[in-house]
Amino acid sequence: MVLFNRRTSLLMISILLGLIAILSTGIRVRTQQKPNISPTNNATYPVAPPPKRVDPLPDDRDMQEREAETDYRISNLLSDFAGSLWVGSWRGLSQINPNTGNIIACVSLPNVTIGALAQDKVGSLWVGNYEGLTPIDLRTNKITAQNLLLPSKRLLSLLIDKWGYLWTGTDSGLALISPAQGLIMTIVKNMPGVCVNAMTLDAEGELGTGTLDGLIRVNTASALIMRRIHNLPGSTVQTLAISPEGLIWPGIPNQLVVVNPKNAIVLRSITPLRGQNVTSVRFAQDGSIWVGTTNGLLGLNANTGAFLDRVAGLPSNRVLTVVPDLGNKLWVGTSEGLAWLMPTSEGLAWLMPTMDKARPHFGFRRSVK
Repeated sequence: MVLFNRRTSLLMISILLGLIAILSTGIRVRTQQKPNISPTNNATYPVAPPPKRVDPLPDDRDMQEREAETDYRISNLLSDFAGSLWVGSWRGLSQINPNTGNIIACVSLPNVTIGALAQDKVGSLWVGNYEGLTPIDLRTNKITAQNLLLPSKRLLSLLIDKWGYLWTGTDSGLALISPAQGLIMTIVKNMPGVCVNAMTLDAEGELGTGTLDGLIRVNTASALIMRRIHNLPGSTVQTLAISPEGLIWPGIPNQLVVVNPKNAIVLRSITPLRGQNVTSVRFAQDGSIWVGTTNGLLGLNANTGAFLDRVAGLPSNRVLTVVPDLGNKLWVGTSEGLAWLMPTSEGLAWLMPTMDKARPHFGFRRSVK
């Protein structure tokens, strides 16, 4: 009984102490004084007209922000056997009538980031993007199902050799494909330079590949590496072209050079292109050469390498691809869209008297305000 009374007493004492603590807290809260807010502490603003309207307005700004995310680069141009121009961009694939400039068709692709285009001897169009290789039947402009296990899904270059086989350059090596069967014939392992940025066929029908470590010559019959040309002034080859004499013109980040593929000797460096980042090289039917750089498009005399003129009026100075002599025009793909020039009958005096600069194709560029 005594123990029970002690426990009861302790419990009562605990309850009383808790009540006292709660009451004292409430008293402190109620006794806090409010801050002294006087009218003199109110913020005042000088009398002035409202600020000028911000241009663009919020609705326009939202539209421009969405537009800025779109990449308008024209990464590849291809002239097919029927004389049409295929435009590969980072927004998809389109077919153009080069005579009128009208868009004939737009092909829906699973991945629109196009890196390379090629047409085989059967007539199918092969599209290399950053998700693999996509064949298109040109009779229907429909994709034919393919699932090829390439060294990498990121395609950088495509080329049809003299045997009709398709060479695919990726960022992890080189593969040979039979277009008729849709099968991989072989993969070139231990490719020097790894990334196959560009390809061309030399006068003997052998494959010249531009990589991160120079120029590699590959036998198209055996897929074996024949020769390695790594003594270029710059190691990375970004573009390749073959001259009518069978010489290879590699474009590198700091100049344009001429190489004899048989003996791997660098014959000369083109003086006007020294210090220029060369991104595209193409020979025209009149013997001139068009060189795209990150600083514009230049016309050169292929025999002497002399600088002739610089093209004005392009959507961007960063030229990515060039196709001459199609629809009596020179087509230029840049980082900001597509443009064309119409040469005259006087050869390298290549601008029409009524045209003093290139004309942009408004279907492949940003809207102009």
